[in-house]
Amino acid sequence: MGLGNPGEEYHATRHNAGFMAVDALARRLSRFGGWRRGKSDVRGEGRAGRHTLLLVKPQQYMNRSGEAIRGLLSEGWIAPEILVICDDVYLPLGTIRLRARGGTGGHQGLESIHEATGMDDYPRLRVGVGPAPPSADLPEYVLAPFGEDERERLNQVIDAAAGCAFDAGAEGLVTAMNRWNRFGVNSTEE
Repeated sequence: MGLGNPGEEYHATRHNAGFMAVDALARRLSRFGGWRRGKSDVRGEGRAGRHTLLLVKPQQYMNRSGEAIRGLLSEGWIAPEILVICDDVYLPLGTIRLRARGGTGGHQGLESIHEATGMDDYPRLRVGVGPAPPSADLPEYVLAPFGEDERERLNQVIDAAAGCAFDAGAEGLVTAMNRWNRFGVNSTEE
């Protein structure tokens, strides 16, 4: 599940790194059947290795992401099967971190999931979009589009996040963590 905000005005913003990664993952999957609209999300299925993956992009705003997870739980999914992909302003742009569980780090989407479900035992893939400038108003920063000077690193980290999520689905979380948690795009590379 990629976290983000619906609507064209948020399409290229930092807060939509989760949506971007899920879109990139969809392009990697074999037999991806395209996106279809659900009650409160957009979904698609495809194959990663021998496993079928369900891709989900909630269509509520970031601070209501917990509703989407609650919906998946009601369909019979269990927390360790749901990989949540989200932006992280505390990781530098060009970095990803995959964890089997953890806290919210103050992220609105993860806070919403915790409030709606009380759980923290779902895997999460954080996509670095920071660091936020110390003087920046955080909501304004995460809702701002990436700058032209950040585009190359953004494309690389989104591709890496999609690769990591693919590997987690195809080969398991531990293999993906071992392979991808060292990934980082040097910010001096242009």
